[in-house]
Amino acid sequence: MRRAVCPGSFDPVTNGHLDIVGRASKMFDEVVVAVLINTSKAGLFTVEERQEMLAEVTAPYANVRVDVFQGLLVDFCRANDVSAIVKGVRVAGDFDYELQMAQMNYGLGAIETLFMPTNPKYSFVSSSLIKEVAKWGGDVSPHVPDLVANLLRERLVKPGN
Repeated sequence: MRRAVCPGSFDPVTNGHLDIVGRASKMFDEVVVAVLINTSKAGLFTVEERQEMLAEVTAPYANVRVDVFQGLLVDFCRANDVSAIVKGVRVAGDFDYELQMAQMNYGLGAIETLFMPTNPKYSFVSSSLIKEVAKWGGDVSPHVPDLVANLLRERLVKPGN
């Protein structure tokens, strides 16, 4: 079985993330969307909330499952018989950072990384930007699944915004 992982913090998941997951699901027998547990960083949503959001919004893809991990991605890959990491890249800066990670992952565990250019309509979308816009009451609904837009409104928008 050809299995790939799409790792990230997904705080929150965006339509750009889902585009990469959907495209990867056509290339692999199974895609694992792996939510990173990063104890040194406080997220807007808990890991459990992110896992639940992802499970709901990836439900249309029969060969996608959601999991969580902490530590080295290569260890997660070994434990789950994953042979490839799929990463979306929006801009050159993403590529510079992700290339270093890919080379380290290959050196640590001979895990290949595949880079997918982001669909141009999502090239400016990031979880950080989505949270900033939502915090000030901006409409993020074109950039995230409806479930996420609603949760962001509940969590971030203050009365009067």
